[in-house]
Amino acid sequence: MRKITLGIDGMACGMCESHVNETVRQNFNVKKVTSDRKKKQTIIIADETISEEALKNAIDPTGYTVTSWQDEEYKKKGLFGF
Repeated sequence: MRKITLGIDGMACGMCESHVNETVRQNFNVKKVTSDRKKKQTIIIADETISEEALKNAIDPTGYTVTSWQDEEYKKKGLFGF
């Protein structure tokens, strides 16, 4: 599993967060996506990596700007995440 952290500029409210999340869900096969306008970031959990270019191509036309991209291995945390 992969954890992709995006810097996103232009989110101003909860609807902005929802719009970015829905755009990611519609364009990519993801397990989870959450956005935080205050931190200016979106975190995506997916089985496979998603390229920075593909994410920019999906998100930029919506009026939000991808400012950074980071991909790392995701390890489940908690009681059952050995």
